[in-house]
Amino acid sequence: MAGTVSAAAAPLLASSAKAEAPAPSGPKLRAPVVASLRINQQAYELSLDTRTSLLDALRDHIGLTGTKKGCDHGQCGACTVLVDGKRVLSCLTFAVMNEGKDITTVEGLATSDGKLHPMQQAFIDHDAFQCGYCTPGQILSAIGCVNEGHAESEGDIREYMSGNICRCAAYPNIVAAVLQARDQTKGA
Repeated sequence: MAGTVSAAAAPLLASSAKAEAPAPSGPKLRAPVVASLRINQQAYELSLDTRTSLLDALRDHIGLTGTKKGCDHGQCGACTVLVDGKRVLSCLTFAVMNEGKDITTVEGLATSDGKLHPMQQAFIDHDAFQCGYCTPGQILSAIGCVNEGHAESEGDIREYMSGNICRCAAYPNIVAAVLQARDQTKGA
């Protein structure tokens, strides 16, 4: 019986010896690339891993924390920014994909003298926020919605803003704010 046990254990001993051997090293992490981004009409040169999201570049590398990380899966809209005037979920796009494009965050909406963008003012006028976490994404999405021609009716606004979640349920006030700022915002 002793011969049977040792013969049966031999494959186990051999496999444990293989498991302890150092594994060949995998591929090295990618070298960072220099990305030239234009954010809020200011040029930035960033050394980034090619897998860095636009959201992480904005928040962690530039310090623009107005853009919020909500779900990090493109489902809540808190990270919405404008890229060449169109709404983009910044958690779902790589920063390096946006070279040569104009990126606008909530920090870039007010004028240099502090005058608020009409959509920002409308959100204040209509109490279109409560906790405020989703507000930057809501405002940028609302501007995009207007510029895309999807703000002609309350129903259109509700439909085309449905990708932006407000846990506080300020939706009626958000719709009212978009209606107020709609004509002043077109093309702005």
